[in-house]
Amino acid sequence: MKAIRLDQFSDIDTFTTHLTLQDVPEPALEAGEVLIRTRAVGVNPIDHKTCCGGGASPFIGDLPFIPGWEFTGDIIACGSDVSGFNSGDLVAGFIRFPERASCYAERIAAPANQIARLPKSISPMIAAGLPLAGLTAWQALFDKGDLQAQQRVLILAAAGGVGHLAVQLAKWKGAHVVGTASPANHAHVLELGCDQVIDYHNESALDTLAPFDLIIDGVGGETGIKALSLLAQKGTLVTLPSVTKDLVIAAANTQGKKAVPIRVEPNGKQLAQLISCVESNELKVTIAETYPLADVATAFTQVATGHTRGKIVLTLDE
Repeated sequence: MKAIRLDQFSDIDTFTTHLTLQDVPEPALEAGEVLIRTRAVGVNPIDHKTCCGGGASPFIGDLPFIPGWEFTGDIIACGSDVSGFNSGDLVAGFIRFPERASCYAERIAAPANQIARLPKSISPMIAAGLPLAGLTAWQALFDKGDLQAQQRVLILAAAGGVGHLAVQLAKWKGAHVVGTASPANHAHVLELGCDQVIDYHNESALDTLAPFDLIIDGVGGETGIKALSLLAQKGTLVTLPSVTKDLVIAAANTQGKKAVPIRVEPNGKQLAQLISCVESNELKVTIAETYPLADVATAFTQVATGHTRGKIVLTLDE
């Protein structure tokens, strides 16, 4: 089968040399797994950061490796101990994070408890952008943030892959949602249900707002630290970027406030709930661009800008 494989850690300028489409062995099924014929895979910041030697690189073992943790595709074989899925089922998944990436490939061996059935009414290209960002948003809002109806939530980077889904899920829960975004993305974020959008270049505009019960910090660093001044005394800030989480948490502790990190976890049941929200039109996945699998370096270059509206997806054609 064909797969994208990284031979050595690289940077954006040399990805075309070290991140290439290669012939590799088809994965063997282990207990509790299904074999997937891949239709599309999502591209996330963690993917290119890992290929640069950051991100999840400490967890992946020896090179070479196949990047990617989220996908859509068709089941073509089930392990003997797998129940609830059958050959021919269309599914989506976020799998094995962070220890074993493998999704930028024509075939994927996926744990059955980390996938969810995808109805035919949802495009596999759209759904490929949902699992990682959707589960991050869900777990940040509801598992870490314990968001309740009528609470006030601030979402930093509201137009991004996680942010645009967090806006919609917070509104679905009945919260009052404020987001930050560039002016070019204001109309889009408002269409997603945000009650108010603030230009992230104009941080002083946030100072006039009432405190928030929950802040989803998709930026980190100094931006995350400054956002603590907007957090209610008994509120929670969930900071997503792992590279600056310790700085944000330390600043929160100094102020007597609560900031917590998050590392998204695969969860088939939560993913099924997200898919149900997409099917009922309560959740929309914004796809910024699609590329063929072989154009992964181009996709990484775009994601690395940090200004992608929604998600980028790689497609596989047979």
